[in-house]
Amino acid sequence: MKFIFVTGGVVSSLGKGIVTASLAALLSSRGVNLKIRKLDPYLNVDPGTMSPYQHGEVYVTDDGAETDLDLGHYERFTDIVCSKNDSISSGKIYSSIIDKERKGVYLGSTVQVIPHVTEEIKSFIKLSVKEKEVVICEIGGTVGDIESLPFLEAIRQFKNEKPKDTLLIHLTLLPFIEGSGELKTKPTQHSVKELLNSGIQPDIIVCRSSKKISDDELSKISLFCNVSKQSVIPSYDVPSIYKVPSLLSKSKLDEIVIKKLSIKTPKKMDLTKWKKFEYLESVTKEELKILIIGKYINLKDSYKSLYEAIYHAGVQNKLKIKIEWLDSELINSKNAKNLLNEANGILIPGGFGNRGILGKIEAIKYARENNIPFLGICLGMQLAIIEYCRNVLKIKNVGSSEFGNFKNNVVSLMTEWSHKKIIVKRNKSSDMGASMRLGSYPCFILKNSLAHKVYKKLKINERHRHRYEVNPKLRKIIEKNDMKFSGFSKDKNLLEIVENSNHPWFLGVQFHPELKSKPFKPHPIFLSFIKSSNIKKNEQKN
Repeated sequence: MKFIFVTGGVVSSLGKGIVTASLAALLSSRGVNLKIRKLDPYLNVDPGTMSPYQHGEVYVTDDGAETDLDLGHYERFTDIVCSKNDSISSGKIYSSIIDKERKGVYLGSTVQVIPHVTEEIKSFIKLSVKEKEVVICEIGGTVGDIESLPFLEAIRQFKNEKPKDTLLIHLTLLPFIEGSGELKTKPTQHSVKELLNSGIQPDIIVCRSSKKISDDELSKISLFCNVSKQSVIPSYDVPSIYKVPSLLSKSKLDEIVIKKLSIKTPKKMDLTKWKKFEYLESVTKEELKILIIGKYINLKDSYKSLYEAIYHAGVQNKLKIKIEWLDSELINSKNAKNLLNEANGILIPGGFGNRGILGKIEAIKYARENNIPFLGICLGMQLAIIEYCRNVLKIKNVGSSEFGNFKNNVVSLMTEWSHKKIIVKRNKSSDMGASMRLGSYPCFILKNSLAHKVYKKLKINERHRHRYEVNPKLRKIIEKNDMKFSGFSKDKNLLEIVENSNHPWFLGVQFHPELKSKPFKPHPIFLSFIKSSNIKKNEQKN
């Protein structure tokens, strides 16, 4: 088994996740059976309780793990399905060690970073990978951070134990200084020196740059960083992350990795689907405005999978999507009203807490009354039902128990309306996540519904991340007029999809469809939403 470790230096947010996913895509195209993992130095057990402003979105796997958003890149770039074992944090490592120590597993030993923490890290890296040929591990953070030292030490030990089967890729930045008109290699040199202080010599250096790297600069990095010139790989800024695999392929990154590790490749590389997607990207010219109303809009990574899912659907429909982000707390401002009026489609994503709720409800009302295509995801679906109950059915004092004490809680915790035990996947290490539905669940769709037309299936599987559910005891009341439920759990106790039959395209889903969209296989919900929004745009023109 071969192990590849990807580290980053100089600055954060260089794109380690994209480089890791791109390398995996290139090796997968050659038929290599591989696994990708993310190792994060933070002390949280997982990102589930972290603010989206600090860490971006929480990506959820089929088996119900709350993970780093980079696992989304891994799945979108490859056919790999990630699991709970593919996201490792210092918190998870230390929790495991402390649990073992309390149970007497270490038999009186003084528990230390070396060997106990490093051995635990190595054990996690090798967990459930028996049938894989290659394991790629991305190390979060930046070399030099005190938090990452145990992970770097574990990598050093890996390299020492399996020198022919372990390879290290280091991603750095070559900043361009406008005043002198030069690319600077010194930060890369210092970053590699920091790695050397940890006892690690990189095998390959990938250099992120906004300008072309000259031959002399490549030679300089090779000389001072003690790697062959062929192993210094340029990685230039590109307009789309989906161009990175082709870019790295031209620099022969995959060929160098295969040669250094003596990896057996069952077939020749085939980048046909990537080239086809790049072509579709190049012909998307007509603009379509989609308005997303949320409360974490100042950091776009908070909705990373959502952005990518919309982009995939836009490219497939040959449309250039212009996303307008609107803070739900500013919904009553003049500018917000203009954005609502100009939108070809309106989307409300998932979220937690009552901040900005009234603004979102106002936007849903606007979309419903003005026949603008609307997609509500998780909280967006729940608010669509609350808006309908308030403004159409005229039910007084109606809302969600998440936001206050309402007489009629149309949305509430399952324990508030059900005494029946409902089995849910959940993260046992997190008290905050103990009541969540996490991971993939089946959903059964009614025939001849909008959901049926979208999916062209009667049974689907989608990923969930939420605590609150629509109360099924109120289904008959909600369905009195145009609002109808079209997706359910098998026993129909959980209401998964709702739609408005008196609207061109109005859909709310309890799950998160954005988590399963891929560039080569856009999610059907987003494909249909974008197509309907384009129809609305053409109607507005006429």
